[in-house]
Amino acid sequence: MSTPDAPATTDAPKEPTFRYTPALAQQIEQRWQDRWEERGTFHAANPTGELTGPAGGAAQGDPFFIMDMFPYPSGAGLHVGHPLGYIATDVVGRFRRMRGDNVLHALGYDAFGLPAEQYAVQTGQHPRVTTEQNIATMRRQLRRMGLAHDPRRTFATIDPEYVRWTQWIFLQIFDSWYDAEAVRPDGGRGRARRIAELAEELAAGTRPVPGHDGDNSGGAVWRALSTQEQRDVLDAQRLAYVDESPVNWAPGLGTVLANEEVTADGRSERGNFPVFTKSLRQWKMRITAYADRLTDDLALIDWPEKVKAMQRNWIGRSTGAQVRFDVVGTTDHDAAGAAQTLEVFTTRPDTLFGATFMVVAPEHPLLDEVPGAWPEGTRDAWTGGYASPAEAVAAYRREAAAKTAVERQADAGKKTGVFSGHLAVNPLTGTSIPVFTADYVLMGYGTGAIMAVPGGDARDFAFAEAYDLPVVHTVLPAEGLPEGHEGAWTGDGVVVNSPAEGQDAPLELNGHDVATAKAATIAWLEDTGVGAGTTTYRLRDWLFSRQRYWGEPFPVVWDSDDRPVALPASMLPVDLPDVPDYAPRTFDPDDVDSAPEAPLGRDEDWVNVTLDLGDGPKTYRRDTNTMPNWAGSCWYYLRYLDPTDGSNDGAVVDPELERYWLGPKHNPTSGPAGGVDLYVGGVEHAVLHLLYARFWHKVLYDLGFVTALEPFGKLFNQGYVQAYAFTDARGAYVPAAEVEGDEQAGFTWQGEPVQREYGKMGKSLKNVVTPDEMYAQYGADTFRVYEMSMGPLDLSRPWETRAVVGSQRFLQRLWRNVVDEETGEVTVTEAPASDATRRVLHRTIAEVTAEMEGMRPNTAIAKLITLNNHLTSLDAVPREAIEPLVLMTAPVAPHVAEELWERLGHPESLAHEPFPVADPRYLVEETVTCVVQVQGKVRGRVEVPPSISDADLEAAALAEPNVVKAIDGRAIRKVVVRAPKLVNVVV
Repeated sequence: MSTPDAPATTDAPKEPTFRYTPALAQQIEQRWQDRWEERGTFHAANPTGELTGPAGGAAQGDPFFIMDMFPYPSGAGLHVGHPLGYIATDVVGRFRRMRGDNVLHALGYDAFGLPAEQYAVQTGQHPRVTTEQNIATMRRQLRRMGLAHDPRRTFATIDPEYVRWTQWIFLQIFDSWYDAEAVRPDGGRGRARRIAELAEELAAGTRPVPGHDGDNSGGAVWRALSTQEQRDVLDAQRLAYVDESPVNWAPGLGTVLANEEVTADGRSERGNFPVFTKSLRQWKMRITAYADRLTDDLALIDWPEKVKAMQRNWIGRSTGAQVRFDVVGTTDHDAAGAAQTLEVFTTRPDTLFGATFMVVAPEHPLLDEVPGAWPEGTRDAWTGGYASPAEAVAAYRREAAAKTAVERQADAGKKTGVFSGHLAVNPLTGTSIPVFTADYVLMGYGTGAIMAVPGGDARDFAFAEAYDLPVVHTVLPAEGLPEGHEGAWTGDGVVVNSPAEGQDAPLELNGHDVATAKAATIAWLEDTGVGAGTTTYRLRDWLFSRQRYWGEPFPVVWDSDDRPVALPASMLPVDLPDVPDYAPRTFDPDDVDSAPEAPLGRDEDWVNVTLDLGDGPKTYRRDTNTMPNWAGSCWYYLRYLDPTDGSNDGAVVDPELERYWLGPKHNPTSGPAGGVDLYVGGVEHAVLHLLYARFWHKVLYDLGFVTALEPFGKLFNQGYVQAYAFTDARGAYVPAAEVEGDEQAGFTWQGEPVQREYGKMGKSLKNVVTPDEMYAQYGADTFRVYEMSMGPLDLSRPWETRAVVGSQRFLQRLWRNVVDEETGEVTVTEAPASDATRRVLHRTIAEVTAEMEGMRPNTAIAKLITLNNHLTSLDAVPREAIEPLVLMTAPVAPHVAEELWERLGHPESLAHEPFPVADPRYLVEETVTCVVQVQGKVRGRVEVPPSISDADLEAAALAEPNVVKAIDGRAIRKVVVRAPKLVNVVV
């Protein structure tokens, strides 16, 4: 008798129904994200107006304003490196909210930009369509991350209402001038005032007329000017004005380039086209008027010192003296004649006795006329091989004109230059010194001329050595030059050779220190009328025009006299027109005489317009330039405060809302300058964005629209998530996710050896990991915990997908400490916790609170893991211990924390629950000091309980900040634990 075959069976165990898996995590996360949105859980309540808190609640607690640097919505979407700062600010915001603060946290989109315009040129698709698609992708990815933003306050810089206010701010700047003597509300001197006030004072005669000689008492000089001349005077004083400016012009691209877009060879970074210096009429902003305030007010804000130093260096405030050198005139050798002067600025007037030659920029007007023949004493090395100064200078000017400012500075080490044939008289020594031209001196900086002191400046010494020019040391160490020293001495010391032995001079500086010698020299210069003490700046006015399509149009029109006329606020926004082609016109790459033709100029009906601006209908011409993409990011923090235009009474922000969220000392941690309480972003924006935003804010402050002295009170620069990439024998990149092996065995792809490199993530490197992949494989909470536990926020760190499982295990253990995986029932006990558990709990509360306040989520997570492991070791988990753990976990893993909180019997979201507070009775505990070594060297110490487990001690050691720095992202081979006194990490 036969029997039927037995059914097939499998030995694989069935996964418990209620295990915290990626699938369950996704269900929980999406459900809670929907609930938060429906309930308005993260609505920030304004103290006035229509924006209230959850369920219409009023503003309660201290205002705390958190911001991320404006993201640009890329078509590629996010990779796992992008959210690091966003998650960090979310953790801080959730923590502060649980500590009782009224937290404002929102995110908008910096949506004007070159990538969308380039895509439009390639495809013909309008940049707005591309940008809005990219925003939708990014918004989905960020929402899925569980960020606690107030969605009512989001916007994009391309939104018509936002463009309207950007243009409105431009008009306020255009309608202002800087009065250096006016007193500000903060007691300082110098502020922006309305241009109408300047006109009134000129008409009343209380102020001289700029650019016009004569006594303006009673307004006599002003009244003598025509209406158009008066307009010219006022327009020249505006904070936003039009001026001729040298720019980087690439005919092959048909566009002007920023310095950063030009290579060291003087070619375009994109396309490798030649770039020429060309003078064009451009909009500028008079940021230089604010140079002192932008420098001095850095002392009022809590920023990283390296960022402050970068801003100070960019502004480049220098104190010294302006010195006038007479240019020798002889009928034989100086066609320009006598009585010319050459003015220089020097920070070291004390070194005048050592000035043995001078250098002027090729564009300097002194070179417009030069001697017809070489003067006596001219050396062959100075002439460049030319028969006359005129030939030499003309040839050198042609050569310099083909270079950009960037290229000229890069080539400074080549020591190129020629003698101009001019001789100048050193005012202290009375000796004649040669005047050279060299392209490392730029006309746009200082006076376009320098006095060269080769004994005290390395670059001057190199030039002197190349051209056989004399070297005079004027400052030397008291004990003499170090043995073997050659070249310039740039250190401190005492003044020598000032004057030289046997030299007759009107000033004696020898033996003085530098400071005393500087003061004495400046006093002599001022007494004799050949110079004066002064302050100069490296900062130049902000070039504000772009010959592009995708940007904010200027809210001005040009009248029949080609003068700018501001549009009234009622005509804003000025929208971009449709154009047949988004690309600027291109030319032959070597056509240096070509000029930009902006895309906006192709819509004649838009450019030429008839308007009634108060004096009847007239024909005007619109400006075909657009604002730079910096414009929208200069003021976006204000839009988060007041995005509805409901109560701001014709101004960019409601004054009451600005005082509440930004005003000086608006909360216990806000400083005297006020501003955003926490601004997080990359250090790459340390100068331009932050400097431009500070400038705009200060203009708005001067005009009475804001009360904060600075826009950003506290700045934090996060590090970067970097990644390994792999190349095969051909040097081609292979998919990083498919590479196998380790440091010891080597790495292979499809069985072939590959080389590993470390750096950025990118599609071309085939090492991109997206948040979407992490959501699917692990869930958003695991992704968040991993990003926050990788190391200190301000350091860069390597991404390692395989390491994410550690964060997943923490959340799975936390889940099992509350929920039975088989039944889904809550398993916590109502019995009181033991004293030992209470000591662990309350020490964890105290430590986690301190770590969160210090923005150290990585070490906070390590302490949460230690507490969680302790609870796992108990026979039953007490409610009084697990509930505080769930609350403390909420900032980093909010979805699973919400779910557990609800299962523990709480119907309301924990987002506004009080953060646990440590009971001091349980903080007194005997501890021992554990020494942590990396590669056998002591790198840190941690205080731990004597009874700590090996696993908990390892976690605490690896989270110690100095240990993290010592490991520096390297792979850990093994960890040797000798609890409770020693941990050794082998990398």
